[in-house]
Amino acid sequence: MRYIEDSGDGARIVWSASDLKAAAECEFAWLRAIDAKLGRLPAVEEPEDLTLARAGRLGTQHELRQLEAYRAQYPGRVVELPETRSSDAQGIAAAVAATNAALADPDVAVIYQAVFATDEFVGFADFLLRETAEDSPGGDADAEPGAWIVQDTKLARHARVTALMQLAAYVDQLDRLGVRRSDRVELLLGDGTTSTHEVRDLMPVFRLRRERLRALIADRDLAAGAEGEPIAWGDDRGELRVVACGRCATCDAEVISHRDLLLVAGMRPVQRDRLRAAGILAIDDLAAAREAPERMSWDTFTGLRTQARLQLESPAGGIVALLPASASAPGPAPDEVAAVEVVAAENAVEAPGSETVELPPVPTYEVVFPKAIGALPRPDRGDIFFDFEGDPLYTETPPPGGRPQWGIDYLFGWVDDREQYSALWAHTHAEERAALETFLDIVMLRRKTHPGMHIYHYAPYETTHLLAMAATYGVREAEVDMLLREGVFVDLYPIVRRALRVGSRSYSIKKLEPLYMGAEVRTSDVQRGDDSIVKYVEARTLADAGDTAAAQAVLDDLADYNRYDCVSTRRLRDWLVERAREANLMPSADIDAAERPYEPSPRAEALNRLANRAAEADHADEPAVAALRLGAAAIDYYPREAKTFWATHFLRLREPVSIWEDTRDVVVFDHDRCRVLTDWHIPEGARVQRRVVQLRGDLAPGTKLTADSSAYLVYELPAPFPIDTSPRWIHAARSARIVDTLDDGVILEENSIAGFTWQDLPIALTPPAPPQAGSQQAAIDRWADGVIEAAPTVAAEFPRDAATDLLLRRAPRTASGTLPRSAGDDVDDIARAVQELDHSYLAVQGPPGTGKTYVGSHVVARLVAERGYKVGVVAQSHAVVENMLERIVAAGLPAARVAKARKSGASGDAPFTVIAKDGYAAFADEHPDGYVIGGTAWDLSHPGRVARGSLDLLVIDEAGQFSLASTIAVSVAADRLLLLGDPQQLPQVSQGTHPEPVDTSALGWIMDGAAVIPDDRGYFLAQTRRMRPEVAEPVSQLSYAGRLAAHPSTSARHLDGVAPGVIPVPLSHTRNATSSPEEADAVVAIVGDLLARPWVAGEGEPPRPLAQSDLIVVTPYNAQQIVVEEALAAAGWGEVPVGTVDKFQGQEAAVAIVSLAASSGRDAPRGLEFLLLQNRLNVAVSRAEHTAYVVYSTGLLDDLPRTPEGVARLSAFARLVGAV
Repeated sequence: MRYIEDSGDGARIVWSASDLKAAAECEFAWLRAIDAKLGRLPAVEEPEDLTLARAGRLGTQHELRQLEAYRAQYPGRVVELPETRSSDAQGIAAAVAATNAALADPDVAVIYQAVFATDEFVGFADFLLRETAEDSPGGDADAEPGAWIVQDTKLARHARVTALMQLAAYVDQLDRLGVRRSDRVELLLGDGTTSTHEVRDLMPVFRLRRERLRALIADRDLAAGAEGEPIAWGDDRGELRVVACGRCATCDAEVISHRDLLLVAGMRPVQRDRLRAAGILAIDDLAAAREAPERMSWDTFTGLRTQARLQLESPAGGIVALLPASASAPGPAPDEVAAVEVVAAENAVEAPGSETVELPPVPTYEVVFPKAIGALPRPDRGDIFFDFEGDPLYTETPPPGGRPQWGIDYLFGWVDDREQYSALWAHTHAEERAALETFLDIVMLRRKTHPGMHIYHYAPYETTHLLAMAATYGVREAEVDMLLREGVFVDLYPIVRRALRVGSRSYSIKKLEPLYMGAEVRTSDVQRGDDSIVKYVEARTLADAGDTAAAQAVLDDLADYNRYDCVSTRRLRDWLVERAREANLMPSADIDAAERPYEPSPRAEALNRLANRAAEADHADEPAVAALRLGAAAIDYYPREAKTFWATHFLRLREPVSIWEDTRDVVVFDHDRCRVLTDWHIPEGARVQRRVVQLRGDLAPGTKLTADSSAYLVYELPAPFPIDTSPRWIHAARSARIVDTLDDGVILEENSIAGFTWQDLPIALTPPAPPQAGSQQAAIDRWADGVIEAAPTVAAEFPRDAATDLLLRRAPRTASGTLPRSAGDDVDDIARAVQELDHSYLAVQGPPGTGKTYVGSHVVARLVAERGYKVGVVAQSHAVVENMLERIVAAGLPAARVAKARKSGASGDAPFTVIAKDGYAAFADEHPDGYVIGGTAWDLSHPGRVARGSLDLLVIDEAGQFSLASTIAVSVAADRLLLLGDPQQLPQVSQGTHPEPVDTSALGWIMDGAAVIPDDRGYFLAQTRRMRPEVAEPVSQLSYAGRLAAHPSTSARHLDGVAPGVIPVPLSHTRNATSSPEEADAVVAIVGDLLARPWVAGEGEPPRPLAQSDLIVVTPYNAQQIVVEEALAAAGWGEVPVGTVDKFQGQEAAVAIVSLAASSGRDAPRGLEFLLLQNRLNVAVSRAEHTAYVVYSTGLLDDLPRTPEGVARLSAFARLVGAV
C-alpha cells in the first residue's frame, strides 16, 4: 500500500494484490495501517517472525526454480522484468511499457514479474504463460498466439483463497488492457503440483473484494490527512461492518488495552458478538454477568464466565500485568501493582550459576468437569511420554519426475515413567522413515512387556504426523492405525480443555507448567516451537559449514528442550491423576468395544495391496489404481459409517450439551415449551405402558426430522429409568418413536422400561442408529471377491460388470461402441442405449422440470412391454421408488406387472401390486414375460428376495443421492444399470469419514465434477417444462454451464404486474445466524403484494387469482422457517407453505421466495460454504415456474470464503443476484 498526497487530483491510496490479502485477513489492521500512513497514529511494529522470513526466502527460491525451468523450456522466449519498487514512479512506468510490449510480442512465451499499474493499483505477476496451440480451443497450430495464463508460485501445498484473489487481480488487469487471456489461472505449489481454477469462479468475488477495498479506503477520509480520526477499536463503522481478526499485533494491542472479551481463552468471534449485543463488552463485564445472551446456551455462557473470572483473579491471567501504561487505558490500582510485585518476588529462584531467574506466575484453576479426567487410563510402568520436533519447510531435491516432499520430524523424543529420556534423530527423509520404523519397533516390543502401556502427548500433532509419515512412506500404516484404534495414544489436551478452567489466555502446555513443574526452570535457549525450528536450521547450517562442534551444541540444546517437553507431559499426566483422586474418580478402562473405530476387513486390505501393486508399475494405470482404492473403501463403507455414528453417539453421552448442541439432527429441548400430551397408559392391544410427549426446542442447523421414524432421547444421569451406563457418561440415551414433526420439535411415543415409568423429560433428541448393512455388505463382499480373484493392475484386467465400469469411470460399453442420438426423442434414444449395454451402465442427468421421471418411466414401460425386460427400481426411500412405479403404470404398463412390498405401517391404496417382503421371487415366476419390482437397497441386494443377476436392468432413481457403495451393493442383481438423477441438486449425505470418495453419489462420481454429464457417459435432459426462460437461464448459469433451456410452452405462464425471473431482495441486517426477523418481514411484504394477482398457469389456462398454495418460501434453517411462518400467520397468510430446501425437492410453485437468514458468512453456523451451496440454491430457485425472489443480507457479499470451493459458490451467488 502506498499513500500519495494531493498532486492535483486529490490524495489517494495505491493498493496491490497483497493488500487484498492483508485486508481479507484483518480489515481493522489494514485501516489502522492507512491511518498510520496519514500520520494519525504510529504504525504498529509487527513482531519479528524468523520462521515467516525463512518461508519467504524459500518461496523466492521456489519462484526462481520455476523461472529456470521456463528458461530451459522456452530458450530466448522468456521476458524477465527487473525488480522495481512500487514507489519508483519512473521505474514502474518503464516496467509497464515493457510488459505491454511483451504481451503484444507473438514470440514471447513467458513474462516474469509483469507489471500493471493504474491510478489505484500496482501489481507484479509472478508469471504470465502463453497457452500452446494444443491448449488453445481447437488446437490449431496455425491459429493466433495463445491466450495468457496467469500463474503464481506459492510455497503452500494447497490453494489459498487470498492467493486466488491475487491471481484474479492480474486477470482483471489483462482484461482492462484488452489482452487475450485464458479462462483458467494456475497456482504452482510447493509440492510440485499445479492447482488450476476457472476464472469465472474467481472474478465475481474479486470484484466484490475490490469494491470492499475501495469502500474501506473511502471511509478513511484521505482529504482530512493527519487531522482525521483513526478508526477506533470496536467501531465497525456502521453499514461498513469492519471486521477485526482479534489475533494480529494491531488487534492484540487493542484487545489488551480495552480489556476486550477476546482476552478470554476460548472466546470465539461469534460468541463475542452475542455477548456485546447483550451489553457485555469487557472481560470484567463477563465475569460479573448473570444472564446468558440470546442464542448462547447456559453451559457455554457459564464456561466463558468462569474463564473470565479466573483470568481476572489469576496472576497469569494476562490482564493486569499486560495493561499498557497510557492514561486513557484502564490500569491496575496501586495495590494490584504491589500484589504483582510480591508474586514476582515469591517466584524468583536461583538458577544454575547463581543467576536469579523469575519463574512465571502460577495460574489459578478450577476443575469444572471432573468426569473428563476420568478418561485417563490407569498409569502403567510401561507408559511413555512422547514429543516430536519438526521443520515444516525442510525439503530435498526430488528424483527426476518426482514431487518435492516438504517437512521433516527431525527428533522423536520420549521419557518413561522414571523420566529416562530417549531420542531418535533424523536429518533426511530416509532417516525419518527409519526413525519411524525404529520407534514403532520399540513401541511394539514395549507393549509385549507392558500390555497396559499408553503413549501420552499434548495436542494432536504427534498422532497426525505419525499417520501422515506412515502414509507418505507407505510403511507400517496398519500398525499406526492399530495403535490409534486401541487407544494407545492419549492426548492430554482435550482432557485439560474439558475438565479444567485455567486462569490463562492460553492453554498451551507452556502456560500450564507452573501448575506442576515447581522450581524447575528451562535452562535451554529454546523456549518455543518456532525457536526450535530456527535453531535446527542454524545447526544444519553450521554442520554444512564444517563446524560440527557448534552444530552439536545446538542439537544438544534442542534435545534438552525436547526432553523437557516430554517430562512436562509426564508431570501433567500425574497432576491430572491427582485431580482425579481428589474427585474420587477411578481410572478409565481402555476404549469400550462398542466405541472402537472399525477395523479394516481382509477384503479391503487385499484390494489396497492390489492398488499399491498397480501404483508401483512403471506406467501406472491411474483409473485402475483409483478403482481398486474405491473398491477397498466401499467394502468398509457401512462399518465406517456405523462406527462414525457410534463414536458421535458415545461422545454425546460423555460430553456436556454445549459441546454437541449445534450438530445436525440434534434438538435441545426447552422444558418450558414441552408438555405431556398423554400420560402413561397401556394402549389397547399393547403390553407395556406408553406416554406421548410434545417436545419443543432449538433445532441444530441442517436438522431433518421425519414422522414414523426412531430417534434417541437423551436424559441427564442419574436416569429416571434402569439402564446400564459407563463411568465416563454424564447422560443416558434410549430409543423412542417420532409420531409427528413440529416446526420446532416433535411429538414422540415413549415406552416404559421393565415396568418403570417417570415424569422427567429428556434434555435432547439425537439421531437414531443407522440400519444394519446386512445384505448390502454381503453383496459388496461378493463383488469384491470377483475383483480379488481377477487381481487386476490395469483397467483391462477388471471383471466386466456395471459397477466396475462406474468405478473406472469409463464410458458405457455398448454393442455399437456409441450411444444412439436422434433429434429430440429422449425416450427412444435411452431405450435403445439400454438395450445395447454390454454388462454396463447408462447415466441420465435430469435438471429440475426436465421430466426425468417421465423419461425413466416410459423407458422402463417400453422395455418391459416390447422386450420382456425384468426391471428393478431402487432409491434411497420408499416414497421415491413408489412414485416411479406409479409413473410406470401411468406410462401404460399394467399394474399387475409392477410390484413392491410396502413399508411397514404404510396405508392407503397403491397403484401397483403389493407383495410380501419375501414375495419377489414368486412374483417374478408369475411374470416370465417381463415385470418391474421396486424396493430399497436392502431388498435389491438380498439374494433371498432378488436373485443375483436375475434382472435385465436396475434403475437407480435419484442417483445423485445414492452412494457408490450402495450402487455396488445393488448392482449384483442386474446386468445393466440405469442411473437417473442430478448431482447438481441435493447431494448425497454421509456420516462417516472415508479414505476415498466412496460416499460420493454414483452419478456424481461418473460426472467427475462436471456441471453437465459428458456426452460419452449418458444423456442430459436439456429442456425444462417448469421454469420460464427468465428463471431457467440464471439456474442454467448457476448449475448447468448454460446448457439448460426452457421449453417454449413455459412462456405462456403469466403473473400480472410481476416480472418473471430471479428478483434479488437485498437487505441490511446484522448478527443474525439462523433466523432474521427483517427477512421475515420482507417475505410478508412480498406475499402481500402477490396474492390475488391474476395468474395464468400455462397455455390455454384461464387466469385466476394467485392463491397462498401457489407460493412457497424456502429457508436454509428450521429457525427461519418458524420465524417466517409466525410472521405470515400474523398477517393472515398461514397457509403459505414454508420449509427447508429438503421439504420442497420435486415440488413446484408459481413463485418461490428464498430467505437466507444469516447476516454474513461469519454469522452462518456452517459458513458461506454451506449457505451458498449451489445444489441447495439450485433446488430452492428452480421450484419457481414464473418468479423466484431471493431475500438476503448484503453482508453475505462482504465476506471472503475460507476455501476455493467457497469462492466459486460466492461467485455463483453474486451472479445469481446480479451483484457483479
